[in-house]
Amino acid sequence: MPAAEGGAAAPLADGDIRDLLSSLPTEAPLLLAVSGGPDSYGMMAAFARWRDLGGVVPPLSVAPVDHGLRPAAVTECAGVVTAAAGLGFVATCLRWEGDKPASGLQEAAREARYSLLAAHAREIGAGAIVVAHHLEDQAETVLMRLARGSGPLGLKGMAAATVRDGMPILRPFLWVPKARLAATARAAGLVPFDDPSNRDPGFTRVRLRQKLPALAEEGLDAERLSILAGRMRMIEEALARHAADLDAASRQRSVVPGTVVFDGAGWLDRPFVDVQQLLAAVLREVAPDGARERLEALEALTGAVLMAIAEGGPLRQTLQGALVTVTAAGRVIVAREPPRQSARRTD
Repeated sequence: MPAAEGGAAAPLADGDIRDLLSSLPTEAPLLLAVSGGPDSYGMMAAFARWRDLGGVVPPLSVAPVDHGLRPAAVTECAGVVTAAAGLGFVATCLRWEGDKPASGLQEAAREARYSLLAAHAREIGAGAIVVAHHLEDQAETVLMRLARGSGPLGLKGMAAATVRDGMPILRPFLWVPKARLAATARAAGLVPFDDPSNRDPGFTRVRLRQKLPALAEEGLDAERLSILAGRMRMIEEALARHAADLDAASRQRSVVPGTVVFDGAGWLDRPFVDVQQLLAAVLREVAPDGARERLEALEALTGAVLMAIAEGGPLRQTLQGALVTVTAAGRVIVAREPPRQSARRTD
């Protein structure tokens, strides 16, 4: 996808749009998550062009979200509805009601946005939600995870397709620079809104975004960070297969519902990361609503389990809402952590 002459970003061409969108599912409507920023407006314009090019295109709807954090968001939401109507789309404003947290606001707002979008998608019969995450978003995600101490698998970044709240989330623009999406919006006559929170250095993502130009000068630009994410995703797929093989070879029949039992004797002959990946998968299986721990905690658990198997000593340890037990015979038992008992009252 070339840039325009003189180095300015070029709008997505018809061929680009076909390449990016032709593999999307067409059996059910798609819901476009449009905030009114240059990237999401570029996405909306690209979908309008895709529809106008002919061929099989699913019904398309648009939904902006008002998080209730800025008075201007009401006007912006209405502006998205108007812009969508100009392109022939029906749009519905969604609003995040209720109290807002004092800390972790961006993460909470993101969770609320996906929850609102998923509920609306189900309401209108949509088969998936499409978001405008782009090349720089992927680079920022990799940097954020690196800064938080993520291991190699955490550096895989965002996937082109995931599921949240039971609804598929599609990201067809992960390899498209934000400038190309912005140029596509301009070419369609769309004027994006300015969200000042995108420049607020109080947010980690914003601070890392501001460092990207300096990193690019050293060769670590958004494209290279995204390539790293792709390579890490391939490694994750291989390790997931190794973990599945270890699971099949060592899982035993359990008579207790919701409890997973392994014969851990063969785990000592496998690479540490295979056991770590298997434990991570089983923790998600047993306690899917448990908190996600940092890599260091999972590494510590894996080491403790392997040491207990090797030494024939018992182990009881909790992590992510699950209780992991190793018996003297080397059996590894993973179950949901029992509820904590409140202190006995004394009157």
